[in-house]
Amino acid sequence: MLPKQPKGLLSLSIAAALSLSGFAASTTTAQADAFTDALTGGKVKMDVRLRYEDVEDDTAGIKDADLLTIRTRLGYQTGSFNDFNAYVEMENITAIGDDNDANTGGGTNDWGNGNSTYATIADPEGTELNRYWLGYNGFADTVVRVGRQRIKLDNDRFIGNVGWRQNEQTYDSFTLTNNSLSCTTFFYAYLTEVNGITGQNDDMDSHLVNISYSGLGFGKLTGYGYFLDYDKTAGGKEATSQRTLGLRFKGAADLNKDVELLFMAEYAQQDDYKDGANGPFNPARTLDTASSDIDYDYKLLKLGVRVAGIKAVLGYEALEGDRNGAFQTPLATLHGQNGWADMFLTTPDHGLEDRSITLSTKLGGVKFKVAYHDYEAESGGRATGSDYGDEWNFVAKKKFGKHYTVLAKYASYSADDYKEDMDKLWLQAGFKF
Repeated sequence: MLPKQPKGLLSLSIAAALSLSGFAASTTTAQADAFTDALTGGKVKMDVRLRYEDVEDDTAGIKDADLLTIRTRLGYQTGSFNDFNAYVEMENITAIGDDNDANTGGGTNDWGNGNSTYATIADPEGTELNRYWLGYNGFADTVVRVGRQRIKLDNDRFIGNVGWRQNEQTYDSFTLTNNSLSCTTFFYAYLTEVNGITGQNDDMDSHLVNISYSGLGFGKLTGYGYFLDYDKTAGGKEATSQRTLGLRFKGAADLNKDVELLFMAEYAQQDDYKDGANGPFNPARTLDTASSDIDYDYKLLKLGVRVAGIKAVLGYEALEGDRNGAFQTPLATLHGQNGWADMFLTTPDHGLEDRSITLSTKLGGVKFKVAYHDYEAESGGRATGSDYGDEWNFVAKKKFGKHYTVLAKYASYSADDYKEDMDKLWLQAGFKF
């Protein structure tokens, strides 16, 4: 697979970079030297990750899958010249051995093998220009970037980079981050394209706003508005265009010198935006006589405690559904949300309630985490029942020095009334500088 060709905002950033180099060439020798120093005095970055994944899927007609891949990223960030800097990063994912024993994706513009007789492991082979941006730091307390970049907001529940997969999700975008107001961070992004984890690209005309305030002393309050406007496509992607407005609070308080209380609450409301589904009853989609409007709520509550090096957290998350559709977060890092078996990458039309308990600690330099999830439909009337199933998650991670990590991770989903049993195992080693 050849590297993706820059377009849209990427073309603008390339033009700006060329203009910057031309300007430097036409100025004084001192300025030219400063420009050269910025180009040569930057920092090389490298990130290598070797991963084995094994999937046991009990879905009828689907074979179990396994895949060994290595992901290599090599990037370079320049120094600063007249408050400008730039970053470029190439990425390659290669299967070691045969990749035909897994479904790595497939379809228009996708990298995957389309081997649908096997369970999915969404780490297709490919090479691309993963990130490319031009930055400007000349405004007080402000960072501006244009190009292909990584965007992660809050806990990645709504906007993330899907960093767990070998090929991350990136955004062709303009971003602005400002910290002029005390204890306040203002973030804005204009998105023209989303570059997905299996090589697919979605054109859009979207806006992200995220404002957080940390001056309360016991937590951070965040308000956000995400306005996703997908371009019209043959697959009707524009029908998923949506507006999400929400408020989030995450905090902690010391009960005594040995016990810390942890808490989080979040609420969001989602409705149709631009060409989002807002039409009348659609018998091909709906199960009752309601309209197909996007109009759903999201709720999250977490309460935890940290004592003697152990953190325990109880969680409740609800994504509303009405049998015609449900609250969706298409740009999220979904792997980190409702269980690592990835059974709910799309919220079912009856919605989702996820009740969870998580325990984590560190022993002998190894981080351990175990989580249990119980899943139910958020709305009733489901013909096959409202008890989706439950899931166990386990992970152990060890870091060696500054640059090396190893990880073992396991997820086991037991189905009741939704899909089939699923077990996943990962063994991983990484190196970065």
